[in-house]
Amino acid sequence: MSRLFLVRHGQASFLEPDYDKLSALGESQSRYLGEYWSRRNIRFDRVFSGPRLRQTETGRLVGEEYAKAGREFREMEVLPEFDEYDGESVLKLSLLRLLETDESIRALYDDFKNAQTPDDRRRKFERMFEPIVRMWVDGEILLPNVESWPEFCARVNRGLTKVLASGARGEQAVIFCSGGPISVTMQRALNLSAQDTLQVMWMSRNGSYSEFVHSAERFTLSSFNAHPHLDDPSLLTYR
Repeated sequence: MSRLFLVRHGQASFLEPDYDKLSALGESQSRYLGEYWSRRNIRFDRVFSGPRLRQTETGRLVGEEYAKAGREFREMEVLPEFDEYDGESVLKLSLLRLLETDESIRALYDDFKNAQTPDDRRRKFERMFEPIVRMWVDGEILLPNVESWPEFCARVNRGLTKVLASGARGEQAVIFCSGGPISVTMQRALNLSAQDTLQVMWMSRNGSYSEFVHSAERFTLSSFNAHPHLDDPSLLTYR
């Protein structure tokens, strides 16, 4: 059996002008993972990343910790199939219409705009964002020139098929990506519905990893959302 690890990137710069970069905490989460794996001599025959900076930087920082420990970490190959879904465009292009037509979204938006602290803004953004994404996943929101949920799932599955088909028997590989691709991989392993897949996505912690075992005949979940390297509660984040 071969093993495939998917890592969710460290915390990005949530609600800042440029989301696609690791926060200081996100950098620490990534380094702790590299430390943890290198101490345990976890070896990878192939290393991949999605194309976003927060994904590649997570992989780079993990690799730096391997180098500090004198252990090999393979050169990372970037695969566009493991890019995250375009949640920013989904929100931006649908919100104006929803504010005019959906009273519940309007109330959630008002709560978000009136939030006073960063933590409160984060919580209230999530409460507004999640129902909008649910509508997009269910096909209630259709946006021209924005990848749909079925298209996103098909893209990630093409990437998975490429990685699984090109590997050697008994190897270990790792992909640094985001919550969306991890949830689609869970869907593939467990035959989840679209909404169950979405619930899995909300559960994925920054810097956590999920492990799958596979052969020519099977693709099976071994562990999900593991974070033994983040043993301080202050290191545990979802965004």
